[in-house]
Amino acid sequence: MKKVFVILVCLILFASSAAISEEKQAPASEQQAGGAMSQSSTPSMTDIDARFKTANEWLRQNNLSITTSPQQAFVNDYILVVAEGLPSATAKSPAQRRLTAERAATALAYRELAEILEGVAVVGDTLVKDAELQYDVVRVAVTGFVKGARIVHKEYNDKEESALVIVKIGMTGPGSFADALYVKILKPEIKKELVEPQPAPQFKQKPVPLDEKYDGLVIDATEQNFRPALINRIFTPKGETLYDPSKISQKVLVEQGCGEYTNSVDKAKAALEMREVKNPLIVKATGTVSPSDLQVSDDDAVKIFSANQKAGFLAGAKVAVVLK
Repeated sequence: MKKVFVILVCLILFASSAAISEEKQAPASEQQAGGAMSQSSTPSMTDIDARFKTANEWLRQNNLSITTSPQQAFVNDYILVVAEGLPSATAKSPAQRRLTAERAATALAYRELAEILEGVAVVGDTLVKDAELQYDVVRVAVTGFVKGARIVHKEYNDKEESALVIVKIGMTGPGSFADALYVKILKPEIKKELVEPQPAPQFKQKPVPLDEKYDGLVIDATEQNFRPALINRIFTPKGETLYDPSKISQKVLVEQGCGEYTNSVDKAKAALEMREVKNPLIVKATGTVSPSDLQVSDDDAVKIFSANQKAGFLAGAKVAVVLK
């Protein structure tokens, strides 16, 4: 057995192979639409402003922004991608041109989702028996991801004969990307394979008196090379576990995720207010165990442990991380 990071690096390969398979089975007109994808592109916000006014207005009314990175997806708690498609060269009627353009744009949008999620860590680090098991877990996760995504807006520019499609999937909540993955990776038979033979010891310490009562946790990780994941953990300098969301109920993880992610302490406190946190403990990360696992000092570890013994906020995933 060996230690690996379970990362969705095969998402783009899955999307590409799925597109190829679908193209082989599609009618001739749809195959041409797939060919038009090579002429299509993922437009910038400026392109939407200039040529797709309805789409721009829809984004503004719904207070949404196009996702450009995995980190932004965790901060916004959704992934929103936009893609543009051109009609098939063999399309004869206006209806055929519109439909084939929309199909090309839709296929590109799903590929864009895969590219954004390519660097999203599912779990900080795990242990698997062999490479085959790793790919089985990820493949199931991708299937859930594709089912959870939905088209939220379409627009067709008659003048330029170009279609634009916006696809969205939530990071948390029912039917979300996290929901699809947690259902798989938190199953007993899967967790059994994802647990280390010698698990990291849990931090145990006699609680110390604190000046205040804390009901949440904010970790400032702005000085660390840390990235959000579906399961982020917190360790002590000795490698003891303070926070391991894989032990939290699936319901909490699906509905809220394992934490909030922002770019300032004030925003972190505001985000935790939505989780009914009134007075969070604020600490600074001293390092990382892995790109998605944080480390805190011995003193802060004692504070976190002591505060949690009284309030139990870790079990409710009442944690926020401040990113670079």
